[in-house]
Amino acid sequence: MVRVRVGFVLLGVGSALLLAGCGGEAESAPTVAAQPSSTTTTAVPTTTTTVAPVVTTTTEPPTTTLPPTTLTDVQFERNESYYFTTPDGNFQCGIIKLPTRIEAGCEGTTTPVPPRPESCMVNWGNGIRVTDEGEGAFMCSGGEVYTSGGPDADPVLAAGQPLSKLGFTCTTTATDVSCVNDQTTHGFTVAANSNEVF
Repeated sequence: MVRVRVGFVLLGVGSALLLAGCGGEAESAPTVAAQPSSTTTTAVPTTTTTVAPVVTTTTEPPTTTLPPTTLTDVQFERNESYYFTTPDGNFQCGIIKLPTRIEAGCEGTTTPVPPRPESCMVNWGNGIRVTDEGEGAFMCSGGEVYTSGGPDADPVLAAGQPLSKLGFTCTTTATDVSCVNDQTTHGFTVAANSNEVF
């Protein structure tokens, strides 16, 4: 009878193994408690690389700043004389160096005009000037005197800004022009409807 019991036990164990292998429900195997494991962590030194941002620089040629053009600059100069137009465009003027003298004068239409002197055989009353000596006066001329003769009109002398050259100073307003000999203080003021010599 002992043999029969041992056979049943073996048969029971075999069946259990067979069922466990086939995925059947069998008694689970005893659980073994997990042993705590020790993990050693070694710190790896880190290297941080900082990359500077790329800056693109455009090198421009150096800028030359020119001073603003002033009324005494070469824009008025031609052949050692200085020419300009009044702001209203009525008069062509100049401070000119002639072979025998220096003078300042303007040409254009003005009124009133004094009577023509007997000695004037050409144009009269179209110009007024002041020379190295004496007061300002109307002039007798055979043609234009106070223009540079260039292809373009002479530059405008801005109102209120003086042009001082060769011992004379000329200034303009919106409607008239005055030129004075700096040493003698003689000169003239002329406009389309008025004129004065002093």
